[in-house]
Amino acid sequence: MSTQEMPRSAQSNQGADAVALYERSGAAAYGVSAEQFAAILDEVFRKCLSQGPAPASIEQKTDFCAALRLEELALARACAAGNERAWQDFISRYRQKLHSMALHITRDSAHAAELADSLFADLYGVNAREGVRSSKLVSYTGRGSLEGWLRTVMAQEFINRYRKQKRTVSLEEQTEEGVQFAAAVPEPAATSDQRLEAAIDEALAELPAEDRFTLASYYLDRRTLAEIARSLGLHESSVSRRLDRLATGLRKRILAGLRMRGMSHAQATEALETDVRDLRVNLRSRLTQDSVAKTFPESKVQARDAGDGKQ
Repeated sequence: MSTQEMPRSAQSNQGADAVALYERSGAAAYGVSAEQFAAILDEVFRKCLSQGPAPASIEQKTDFCAALRLEELALARACAAGNERAWQDFISRYRQKLHSMALHITRDSAHAAELADSLFADLYGVNAREGVRSSKLVSYTGRGSLEGWLRTVMAQEFINRYRKQKRTVSLEEQTEEGVQFAAAVPEPAATSDQRLEAAIDEALAELPAEDRFTLASYYLDRRTLAEIARSLGLHESSVSRRLDRLATGLRKRILAGLRMRGMSHAQATEALETDVRDLRVNLRSRLTQDSVAKTFPESKVQARDAGDGKQ
């Protein structure tokens, strides 16, 4: 439905939501207009949630955007655009953290400084393409914390450097040159923590079939609350409360699973900020596994499908 085809009340609500999101972001301080920030949100939404079979509703889009780290998203995009005030804020907040992250990864101050400075150059967009600056910060979507995203990007950069060096410098060449070798450093693990994946998989597996169906219908298939309510024979408000309960319960179960796997509370909380696309858990497979068959008898599934066909 286009903006022209919407009822005036819907247009008014959408406009009010857009204004509220813009004000929350603080983007105005970096010279980003409301229209420009709305375009950024549209880009993030299309990239993250508009891949399904049915178009997303205005309500789903608003809920998705409201859950983003709006202030950090505005800061990252303003930095990518070259706004000086944004860069001053970024440097004051993250420059030291970048060096601390690099030191934690490399365990060596010299290599840490090199890694952090290299990443900072990529973030600033030193390497221009066809005269246009190219900053890695345009890839940040606001779905997790900016600090967590920076840590992931730095870890991946370290992995890339390690593999490149491994391919280009042979052991024999270094031995002939009389290089003194330090203790062997294991190849970095993938940026996604296997403990998080295991905890998520375990939490989803424990859900009843009807709960898995509800989650898959809303988050993966992007069905409306009304459609899910009709499928389950419930009221829309009941489905809404169930989704809230499931989200809260899953978070607690995953946190508990991470604690059982040796993480501190702070580490577990930070791990939950991982972008879901970085995980190797097949969410669709886990959520839909046997869920429809167990939730609906065959006759009820056929009746539901027939009802959907009439719409």
